[in-house]
Formats: sequence, C-alpha cells, structure tokens
Amino acid sequence: MAAAPLAANLAAGRRRISPSRSAQSGASAVISVCDIFKIGIGPSSSHTVGPMVAAARFLDDIAAREIAAPGGRVAALAASLHGSLAHTGIGHGSDRAIILGLDGHAPASVAPDDIGAIVARVAQTRHVVPGGRAYRFDPATDLVLDKKTPLPGHANGMRFHGFAEDGRRLLTRTYYSIGGGFVLSDSELAETKAGAPATDGPAVPYPFRSAAQLLAMAKADGLSIAAMQRRNEEVTLARHTLDERLDAIWSAMSDCIDRGLSQGGIMPGGLKVRRRAAGLRERMEEEARRNHANPLMANDWLSVYAMAVNEENAGGGRVVTAPTNGAAGVIPAVLRYWLHFHVESTRGHVRDFLLTAAAIGSIIKTNASISGAEVGCQGEVGSAAAMAAAGLCAVMGGTPEQVENAAEIALEHHLGMTCDPIGGLVQIPCIERNALGAVKAVTAASLALKGDGSHFVPLDAAIATMRQTGLDMNEKYKETSLGGLAVNVVEC
Repeated sequence: MAAAPLAANLAAGRRRISPSRSAQSGASAVISVCDIFKIGIGPSSSHTVGPMVAAARFLDDIAAREIAAPGGRVAALAASLHGSLAHTGIGHGSDRAIILGLDGHAPASVAPDDIGAIVARVAQTRHVVPGGRAYRFDPATDLVLDKKTPLPGHANGMRFHGFAEDGRRLLTRTYYSIGGGFVLSDSELAETKAGAPATDGPAVPYPFRSAAQLLAMAKADGLSIAAMQRRNEEVTLARHTLDERLDAIWSAMSDCIDRGLSQGGIMPGGLKVRRRAAGLRERMEEEARRNHANPLMANDWLSVYAMAVNEENAGGGRVVTAPTNGAAGVIPAVLRYWLHFHVESTRGHVRDFLLTAAAIGSIIKTNASISGAEVGCQGEVGSAAAMAAAGLCAVMGGTPEQVENAAEIALEHHLGMTCDPIGGLVQIPCIERNALGAVKAVTAASLALKGDGSHFVPLDAAIATMRQTGLDMNEKYKETSLGGLAVNVVEC
C-alpha cells in the first residue's frame, strides 16, 4: 500500500539498538537522527503526523491479516481518537490526519495545498482509496473524537476498526502517538514501559542511555558527541548517504524559514491570528538599509526565524519535527542564526549540529518525553532548546562537558512549562514560545562556553526532573486546552 514505506521508516525509530559495550546496561537510547528529525506537515507531530502514521500502520495490518486469513476481506473502516487527541484534535488537524492516512497519504510526501481537496473528496464519496483500493469510510459517522474514554497507555490514543461487507468486525488495533511523530501499538508501548531488552537492532560502537554514559565514552575515546552519533549512524548508513540525509533535513528546515518569512495573512483556525514574521523581516531589513544601530539585531533575527517556522506549522505547511512540530522553530532558528552571524560556519558544522542535537534528543525521549500531552511544553520547547543549545555549543568549539552543560541549562529553565494552547491551535502561545526557546538556547550555549564544563546539576538530573514534573502536572495543562491561557483568554 502507498503508506507502507513511511510506516517502515517509522519502525526504525521504534527499534532499540543493541549495546556492544559490556559496561552498558539497559536498552540503548540511540535513535537515528533521521527519526528525531522527520519531514512532515503541520500543525502537530503528535496530533497530525502521528495519526497519519498510525492510519498507515493500520492499513498495513489489514494487508497482513488478509494474507494470513484470506477468507475475511475488510470492506469498511472506523476510527476513534481519545484523550488529548480528542480534546484538541480539531484544532490540531487530527481528524484530517486520520482521513489522509487512511487514504494512503504520508506526512513526508502529501502536498499541503492538496489536503483540503483530499478531505473534501473523502467526505463527499464516503470512501478512502489507499493504493487504489476502496474502503467505506464516512468521516461524519466513522471518525469519533471520544473525550470521555481515555485509553490506558498514553494521552494520545487511537483505535481503528476494520469491518467485513456484512458488518462483522474483523480486526481492531490500538496505537499511541507518543510525540515527535513516533507511534507505538499497545503491545509495543507495554514492552517499552516494561523495559524490554534491546535485542532487535544492530550493535553500535557507542550505545548510551544517559548523558553520563555519553560523556564517559567521549572521555575514554577522545571523540565529540557528534562523532560518536555519526559512528552509530554509519553502522546502517554509508557516510555519503548520511550526509545527504542531514543536508536534506537542513534544506527542509531552511526552506520552511524562507517560506515563513515571505507569507502574510491570517492563520487558519478561527482565532484570526495574523502572521508577523514577514512584516518583522521587512522592518529589520529597512533598519539595516538606514544603518540604524540595533544592538539586539542578532536576537531579533533569531526570534523571527523561529516565528517564521511556527507560523508555517500553524498554517499546515511543510516542517521538520525538531523534535516535535510544536517546537519546530527552535533548532532551525538557532542553526540559521549560526550560519548568518558566525563567519566560521560551514556545511560540516550543520551536520555536526544536527548529530549532536539528535544525541541529546535521544536521551530526553528515552528517559522522559517529548510529548506535550504527556509532560507539557517543557517536553517540547524545553527539549528543543536543550538540543539546540547542545548543537550550537558543539559547533562553537565546546567540549562534550560544555555541550552537556549547555543542554542542561536550556532544559532546566523550561522545567514546569505547561501546554495550554488557546482554541487547541498551535498558535498562542506556541509561536512566540519557540522564539523565546531559541533565545534561551543561544544564551545557554554562551554560558556553557564561558565555563569549563563542570556544573552542579547534571543533564540527567534535569531530564529526570522534567519527567517527574510531567507526571505531577495536572492534565488540564497537558495539551487538552482545559486550563491556563486556553480558558483565561477570551477567544475573539
């Protein structure tokens, strides 16, 4: 089926990699840079990209079942969204994502400008046609946003059903969108929570689950964090292939900034929020033409780059999960800032930045969460800021200890940040929050570089604190739009 390659690609992100050093214990946290940074569409990695991926997996499950049991052919489909997906699904486009996924479209390839027509066609015909095969599916009755029945595994739960021509239910599957476009079945999630041993992936030379392990290996072998992540990646990818994929990730990020800097108008969703990045860019360019002294110029550009990305995301455009869509602006903004304001920057630096950021993101995702529905925005913008700070510190010549310090500073000062989007839309406070996250990341890298890498709070402690804070956080502050700004600001 058309969606199968994407599901297979996401499976790599679910695969734990086997440790090859006897000193390592527990499952490795090594996740490919290509899975940490996934090209997709807005406005949400967990609420838009994740449901599309889950729908693709369900189509694969149908195909597998029919091969195993040829007598039962699926003729009709149904789906339900639960928890945060139900509460903010309309604002995040989760309903459209399910339709797109069941119709055979993938986040990395569907054209944003075609989405409206695809959804309208399915609504009119009451059928989805993945790979040319038709299934009955009427979004008006077969797609339910169930706000009353949360599923036990995660706040972002989905159920899919397949029915025979005579109405018999032939199969049911449950999936969870755990953040950053990663999707697990109920059984996979249970294995993950149970700490299943890492036996299904290739052994890598530098397995790690914690920042402490990463630093110990860096010290022992005299390598940077980027170099260790690269050697892990090159177990399964040729060097030139890895470099091509890193370049493609940055190209997608950079293109997103440029689109955001050129677009005006009102963003969709009903809040009537106006795009500001293009206007701010024009104002700053005019200041430059007038030789107007602006001591905050670099900071202003940094902020506008981030806003440009997240305005594109809010409009349903092409973005890169970094590590989520809601936090997609932080890393591209810091990278563009590095290339714009630092004459020593090179393409090789971009690759090292992304590899370093991916290593830090792997540790955070493994030991806490990057899902706003699970731990609040500290897991989204906080994680992105930590990853960006680490990447920037690395390309500015920081030691592994300074890189770890930069990540810790950035994450520590996002602890407790709630996720309370007004109207369930990834607009307010999300767009400006990315700008401030980028500023914190640059500040954290600068502070770390002025020290020797020694500091009081380890990154691993900050990550553990973030996880515990998320567990303690009231559900109404975790992407449900039932608390915070979402209820205290009157929608216009």
